[in-house]
Amino acid sequence: MIANKNILVLGMARSGIAVSKLLSQYKNTITISDIKEQDESVIQELKDLNIKVVIEEHQENLVNEQIDLVIKNPAIRKDHPAVEKARNLNIEVINEIEASFSFLPKDVTIIGITGSNGKTTTTTITYELLKTLNRPVYLAGNIGIPLASIVKDIKENALLVMEISDHQLMDIKNFKTNISVLTNLSEVHLDFHGSYENYKQIKLRIFNHHTKEDIALLNLENQDVIDLTHSIPSQKFYFSSKRKADIYLKDNRIMYNEEEIMNTNDIKIKGVHNYENIMAAIFIAKHFQVSNENIRTFLSEFKGVEHRIEYVKTINGRKFYNDSKATNNESTIIALKSFNEDTILLMGGLDRHIPFDSIAPFLNHVKCILSFGETKNKIGDFAKENHIDSIIVDTLEEATKKAYEISKEGDIILLSPACASWDQFPDFEVRGTTFKNIVNDLEQKN
Repeated sequence: MIANKNILVLGMARSGIAVSKLLSQYKNTITISDIKEQDESVIQELKDLNIKVVIEEHQENLVNEQIDLVIKNPAIRKDHPAVEKARNLNIEVINEIEASFSFLPKDVTIIGITGSNGKTTTTTITYELLKTLNRPVYLAGNIGIPLASIVKDIKENALLVMEISDHQLMDIKNFKTNISVLTNLSEVHLDFHGSYENYKQIKLRIFNHHTKEDIALLNLENQDVIDLTHSIPSQKFYFSSKRKADIYLKDNRIMYNEEEIMNTNDIKIKGVHNYENIMAAIFIAKHFQVSNENIRTFLSEFKGVEHRIEYVKTINGRKFYNDSKATNNESTIIALKSFNEDTILLMGGLDRHIPFDSIAPFLNHVKCILSFGETKNKIGDFAKENHIDSIIVDTLEEATKKAYEISKEGDIILLSPACASWDQFPDFEVRGTTFKNIVNDLEQKN
């Protein structure tokens, strides 16, 4: 438990606000800072809790010898001037998950799910399946629910399902799961970590403090996953879409310990990547004795997670899909592989200085790319190099309206940005919701 400390919280996103509110209850002196202006009602709420709010571009000015602890937003780089100054002064730097972990009941079972892709779908399905048990189950993490916002409500003997990103794994120390899932690994976020090797080593932290009593669930078809986890002490179990494993796909059937759980024809969401996510979730559900009937009932109705290849609506024969959660090339590739119809692709966002070349082989059905945001010109050049028509605009709204304007009946209009949202939006959820609102407005006008 963190108490009686002078704490600086860097970043006023959901996790920063939630952890400030939590720690304000334990005689801590808290300053929370952001470089952007914030909603006045939020600022007032924090001030009412005696939390000091500072909007400051040079946040390193807030770091001094009187600070006991810095809690940083996961999106803040490790070489941020405020973070570097804190470390030079031997001030501990952690994140909201690490701070919240110390408030958990000791007998809570934590299921941590990470990977380059598939985290949100796997986490959502796992949580929904475990909810069928006669046991308290909670959801938190990168899925949009800060652990700090619910930690005081978590009961003893509960199950806690957490989506955990590489950015969140960077600043954990004591945090430990009982079951860790690594869905897959691919070369993403290299701008943030410097190299693929650094990124993989960060992902490995999902197994921090594991012993032979803990469980690691791994993708047998991802060689980088297998190589990375070679020496972890956890009990290892595997899921596979191609060969026999602890849970695997055989002739459109999901098999667990040689028992058929269900046929993929009865699953509403499609695609091998989804079946891998589903197998990981089923394995955990079976570990906690969730019935086959409950598994089948849920998966026969589950339509997928919001912002991940999410069907929005059809307007005059044009189908709109929201894949705002596609913040890297690999995610956009998965989305493009999901469609055989003519596709108008909306791409753009924060420039992470990563080339888009890996997307090129999957543009078969793309007839036009509309680019927006910081990477608009870079994406325009990418389209031209691959002989794809392109239109460069400034905003997502312009891109969406133009896409509809140039589309014809039967086309797919797909938002799958392959970029982070932070150039124009606070997160991918806001970007996705904005896209859906624009589509709704289009429907009313057409």
